[in-house]
Amino acid sequence: MVTAQAQILPRDSDGTPVVLEHALERLQGLDAYGRLAWAQDTFADGFAVTTSFGIQSAVLLHLVSRLQAERGRSVPVVWVDTGYLPAETYRYAEQLRELLGIHLHIAQAEMTPARMEALHGRLWETGLVADLELYHRLRKVDPLERAFAGLGVTCWASGVRGSQTDHRRSMALLDAIRQRWSLRPLLSWTNRDVYYYMQEHDLPQHPLFEQGYSTVGDWHSSAPDTGSLNGRDTRFGGLKQECGIHLPGLMGEGI
Repeated sequence: MVTAQAQILPRDSDGTPVVLEHALERLQGLDAYGRLAWAQDTFADGFAVTTSFGIQSAVLLHLVSRLQAERGRSVPVVWVDTGYLPAETYRYAEQLRELLGIHLHIAQAEMTPARMEALHGRLWETGLVADLELYHRLRKVDPLERAFAGLGVTCWASGVRGSQTDHRRSMALLDAIRQRWSLRPLLSWTNRDVYYYMQEHDLPQHPLFEQGYSTVGDWHSSAPDTGSLNGRDTRFGGLKQECGIHLPGLMGEGI
């Protein structure tokens, strides 16, 4: 019997409903590369990967480059450029794009930073969660959803890991977010796993890693680790750990 959720969520490339329980059982027995290969086999051209070009983004992008090289099929990589990223991130993105040969699709807000600030002010400075959520919807969630719609994405993989936030600790390898399947091939990876993978494959570190950042997003909402704040606790002025991209809800909601 096909559930109501299966009727709403995208089917695989053959038009068959995806049975979550069966998919999770299969994914549990695969490594990160195998999970990406499963998604490409299952969703074909409907499969994409997202990246922030953050501190640990090189791992997932390297896995994608291996997948492309070994299978001869490109995977769209969607990057949400808020217009407020550090200069180091923009340069790092170009470095990884050239090094790994990824097929990059840049998602940007329809409203420019200058127009947003003129109409709404510097939303990240008010100390209000509601303003931060509006910022995230305008500059991150909505642009990502428009990019997904344009590319026909039915399943997307991200580099989130369970140890990063309380919410991510409760995540599954695969579930539904905003009417699309969301895959987390690195969910169980530790910082040690990431470090050794980058060492083994000689992957460059984000420039801000050497300045004490263990996570980085927009320049105004990121900070290096301190004695009392580490990881995602350094983001968004301590008001939030998630920007909304990995939270459930319809387009522009749930952030």
